[in-house]
Amino acid sequence: MQFLSVIDLKSNMDNSDNVKILDVRETYEFNICNIDTLNIPMAEIESRVNEIPRNKDVAVLCKSGKRATAVANLLATEYGFDSLSVVEGGIEEWIAKIDNKLEMY
Repeated sequence: MQFLSVIDLKSNMDNSDNVKILDVRETYEFNICNIDTLNIPMAEIESRVNEIPRNKDVAVLCKSGKRATAVANLLATEYGFDSLSVVEGGIEEWIAKIDNKLEMY
């Protein structure tokens, strides 16, 4: 597992279709602000793991990075995902450095 800055994530999104962002925030958080992601709340990961693509690089995102790190560790150790990264600073960092028009909560 590696860590990915929001700047690098944005660059990857702009230049490749091989990146899928997995947003593990709760649905109410996702509804406040989101980017083009697959939203599976942390508590639902195990029951919905088959929705996460194995043929893409998966960047795990949460509000600040803590939940994303836990989920990425789970996916790597329990489910054998090997192309994972954690988005450093989460959606808060995305808002600060990429899109400050999104609502902070």
